Amino acid sequence: MPKEYPRARRVGEQIQRELAELVRSELKDPRVGMVTIMDVEVSADLAHAKVYVSSLEPEEDLDAAVAALNRAAGFLRGRLGRRLHIRTVPELRFLRDDSVERGVRLTHLIDEVVAKERGGGGEGEG
Repeated sequence: MPKEYPRARRVGEQIQRELAELVRSELKDPRVGMVTIMDVEVSADLAHAKVYVSSLEPEEDLDAAVAALNRAAGFLRGRLGRRLHIRTVPELRFLRDDSVERGVRLTHLIDEVVAKERGGGGEGEG
């Protein structure tokens, strides 16, 4: 049996797909570079959307890309309005998503602890 999703979630998923295409094909700002739309959270009244972005390239300045996306938010919102069939297109606010970086950092920390446990775990135990 398929799970019922609330309207805000469905609209957020559609916005995520459309924004990914718009950023790739129509946004010409060189500061944006290789960004990924990680998630879109739409408010219950569909008036506001938080768009979380991450970079595919670690050396890229993600803060500059987020600033450029926020400056282009009106342009992107207008383009979304032409693609989506909803009465009101949410106001877009782009935010940095550090979840991938935090995940990699945690994985490295766990690997270090496991390596220490394996290397020194047999000493002093009896």
